Amino acid sequence: MARIVAVHGVEDIPRWLEGKAERAAAIESGSGSNVTDFVAADGSNNVAVSAEVADLDELGAMLGSPQPETVALMEKHGVVQPITLYVES
Repeated sequence: MARIVAVHGVEDIPRWLEGKAERAAAIESGSGSNVTDFVAADGSNNVAVSAEVADLDELGAMLGSPQPETVALMEKHGVVQPITLYVES
């Protein structure tokens, strides 16, 4: 199991935080677990999500070529591309 951190901007922090349960469910559908949200301490609209991932290729495919429902969820939550994925080494 690999630990990842995904970093990206959002349009509005409160709006993004309201989607926590939906976001966790989406990441869990891509083989993730233990999903945790972070907001930038500097007050900017930058966020991070960490998770443990069983299949990095599955998660990478989900983020790299998202299905229409994933795109809709990202838009609903105000996700700003790009999403930078970091993998624990």
